[in-house]
Order: sequence, then C-alpha cells, then structure tokens
Amino acid sequence: MNIELLTTVLKIVISTTLFFVWVVRYDNIITEFRKDYNYPDWLRDLTGITKLSCAVMLLSTNPELNNLGLKGIIVLMAFAILTHIRVKSNFRKAIPSVTLISLCLALLYFG
Repeated sequence: MNIELLTTVLKIVISTTLFFVWVVRYDNIITEFRKDYNYPDWLRDLTGITKLSCAVMLLSTNPELNNLGLKGIIVLMAFAILTHIRVKSNFRKAIPSVTLISLCLALLYFG
C-alpha cells in the first residue's frame, strides 16, 4: 500500500470516527461532559463544532486546510487526554483519544 493511499484511509477513519462520536452518539457526549467531566454545555458544543469542522477540513483537497484540521484535532485530543487524567478515568476510556492523537501525529509526520 502506498503512502498516499494510507494517508487517505487514515483521514477517512479519523473523520468518520469523529462524526460517529459527535453526531450518532451525541447523547453519550452530553452525559460525559455534564456528569463525568463537569464541563459547561457551551464548552461541549464548542468542542463538538470544532472537532466536526476539523474533520471536514481533514477531508478537503486543500493541503493547508488538511494541515489546519489535523493540528486542530491533535490539540483537541491532547485536551481530551488531559481531561481523562484530571477526572482520573481508567485508561480504557482514554484509548479513543490516545488512538486519534496517535493517528493524527502519524499523518502529520507522513503528510
């Protein structure tokens, strides 16, 4: 498999994952942000809008938008990991954030 195909597949996987979590499983997000993390609703909504915007940028044919979306997701996943540390989640709950940041860092490296 060549590197271009691999990066395209990774971009699709990352974007699809973010869409699934923030649209299909939005009820779980509401519960997590309120009960588990004690974050305000406006922060949850801003986080979701930013993640979905970055996911769309990641699928763009414009390399500058790709890079911006990728870096945005990396920053958001870093904050997600910090949140899991702050609330002392078990590592199992942090695995999606760790996986996404790892995939994004790999894309940044190969990009």
